Amino acid sequence: MERFLWVLGMAVLAGLVFFAMWRGWRNRARRQAALLPDFPAVPDDAGEALLPAATGMYVGTTTAGDWQDRIAVGDIGHRAGGTVRLHRSGLLVERDGASPLWIPAESFVDARADHKLANKVVPGAGLLVITWRLGQQRLDTGFRCDDKEVHNDWVEAVRALATRDETAGTRREEQR
Repeated sequence: MERFLWVLGMAVLAGLVFFAMWRGWRNRARRQAALLPDFPAVPDDAGEALLPAATGMYVGTTTAGDWQDRIAVGDIGHRAGGTVRLHRSGLLVERDGASPLWIPAESFVDARADHKLANKVVPGAGLLVITWRLGQQRLDTGFRCDDKEVHNDWVEAVRALATRDETAGTRREEQR
């Protein structure tokens, strides 16, 4: 009987922990939804493809500069396998089992190869991270390509599309 009570107590404790995690995630999503505008819709015609599509894993989207502050609005916070496609008009992240994410080219701020984002750490510079604007908020979106050799090509292509940064008043290339 004593063993049964210990097991029951641990099961209740585990249930409370999972409930608290779920509630925290839901509250984070509610707070962020009040601060962020709607995510852009995928256009019917994205235009010319600039690079071949890359497959891999969508890691997540965070507040720019804070690699652990994951955006939880809708299903944006969920990791998923997928494909990225860069068009002259923007970046399309098609995620398996989740809604696609569209980042218009006029929202691009910068791109980099990094080793951490959204509580995921990988060896070397194994993540493609796109910094972009959604309304007044800057976000970092990460994708881990299956072929790590293409990250630098993607970084350069996105940087070439990046527009002026209104807050700094200079182009990304001038800051380097």
